[in-house]
Amino acid sequence: MSDTTAPVATTPPPRDRFTQAARDIVGGGIGISILAVVLALLVGAVLIATTDEKVQETAGYFFSRPSDMLSAIWNSVFGAYSALFQGSIYNFRADDFARGIRPLTATLTFATPLIVAGLGVGLGFRVGMFNIGGRGQMLVAAAAAGYVGFAVPLPPVIHVLVAVLAGVAAGALWGGIVGLLKARTGAHEVIVTIMLNFVALYLISFLLRTPGALQAPGSSNPKTAPMLDTAIFPKLLGPQYNLHAGFLLVIAATVFVWWLLSRSSMGFKFRAVGENPHAARVAGIDVNRVYIIAMVLSGALVGLAGVSQVLGTETNGFSAGIDAGIGFDAITVALLGRSRPWGIFVAGILFGAFKAGGFAMQAAEGIPIDIVLVVQSLIVLFIAAPPLVRAIFRLPLPGSIKTPRVAAIAEEAK
Repeated sequence: MSDTTAPVATTPPPRDRFTQAARDIVGGGIGISILAVVLALLVGAVLIATTDEKVQETAGYFFSRPSDMLSAIWNSVFGAYSALFQGSIYNFRADDFARGIRPLTATLTFATPLIVAGLGVGLGFRVGMFNIGGRGQMLVAAAAAGYVGFAVPLPPVIHVLVAVLAGVAAGALWGGIVGLLKARTGAHEVIVTIMLNFVALYLISFLLRTPGALQAPGSSNPKTAPMLDTAIFPKLLGPQYNLHAGFLLVIAATVFVWWLLSRSSMGFKFRAVGENPHAARVAGIDVNRVYIIAMVLSGALVGLAGVSQVLGTETNGFSAGIDAGIGFDAITVALLGRSRPWGIFVAGILFGAFKAGGFAMQAAEGIPIDIVLVVQSLIVLFIAAPPLVRAIFRLPLPGSIKTPRVAAIAEEAK
C-alpha cells in the first residue's frame, strides 16, 4: 500500500483574505487615482509653504527659533486648504445653512460641463480613440444651442428641448467627422481633432463678428445676444444659487454611458475594439462602424457640455471663449476617472471643487490661482506614472502577492 496521502486543501484565515483585498484595492486603478490626488495635494502644500512670505521670513532664523517657521508653514498650508474646502464644499463662516452650502452648488455648477465632457472623452478612450477635439465640439454645440436660444422664439419647455437637441446634434456631427475620416481614410484622430478645433474656433469667431449670424443685433462686439428666458435651464435650488437643471442632464448622461458600456451589446463591441481592433475585426465586428458611432456619441456628450454653458451658466450671451478650457480639462477628468462613467463623475466634481475653491484660496489667503493649476497638472502626472506612485508608497504590483491558497495551487502545479 502507498504511504502517500492526498494533499489537504488549506483555507487561508479571513484576515489574510481581507488583507489581500485591501492591497488589491489600494494598488489597483482606483487606489492609484486616490493616491495621485494625495501626492498632488502634498506637493501643492510644499509650494504654498515655500511661496508664503511669512514662511520665507521665519526661515531666516530657523535654527534659533524653528517653531516660528513650523508654525508659519502650518498656518499657510492649513489656511489655504481650509479656504479651498470652504470655497468648494461648505462655508462654516456663513450665517445660515442656505448660505453655507452655496460653495457646494458652485462646485457642482463648475463640475457639470467637466463631467459630461469627460464622459465623451472617456468613451473615446474605451474604443481606443484619443478625442482631444473637445474645444471644437463644444464651440459648435454652443453656437447651435445658443442660436436657437436667442433667435428662435418657442414655447417654454419646447424651447429648451429644441436648443439642447440642436447643440447635441452639432457636437455629434463635429465628432462624427473624425470617426468618418478615421474609418474611411485611416486618418489619425489626434491630428483631425486638433485641426477641427481651429476650424471651429475661427468659424465661430467669424460668425460672432457677422451681423445677422451669431453677433448680437446692433452690437459691434463679438458676442451673442442674451438667451431668451424660455431657453434657459431652470435653477434647481432657487434663484440664489447658480446650480441649474443641466446637472440633472449630466446625471442622466452618466447613467446612459454606464449602461451603454456595461450592459449593451454595442458597449461590448466598444470594449472589444478598444482592447484589440484586429481581433475584433476577426471576430466579425465592423470596426469602422464602431469608430463612427463612438465618435458621434463622444461628440454629442462633449457638445452637451457646451449646451450647459450657454443655456445654464453664460446665459447673457457668449463669445469664442465659451469653452473656458473645459475641452482640455475633460481629458484630465477622464484620465482621473479611469474612463469609467462613475469614476469620471467623481473626478469631475473634484475638479469642479478645485475651480470653485481656487478662487476662494486666492481671495482669502492670497494664494496664486496657478497653484491649483499646478495641483491639477501633478494629478495627471502621477496618474500617467503608476510605477512612480507605487514606488513612493511601496505598493506591490497587482497580483504580485500570493495568498496561501494561491501559493499552494502554484506549488501543486509544479
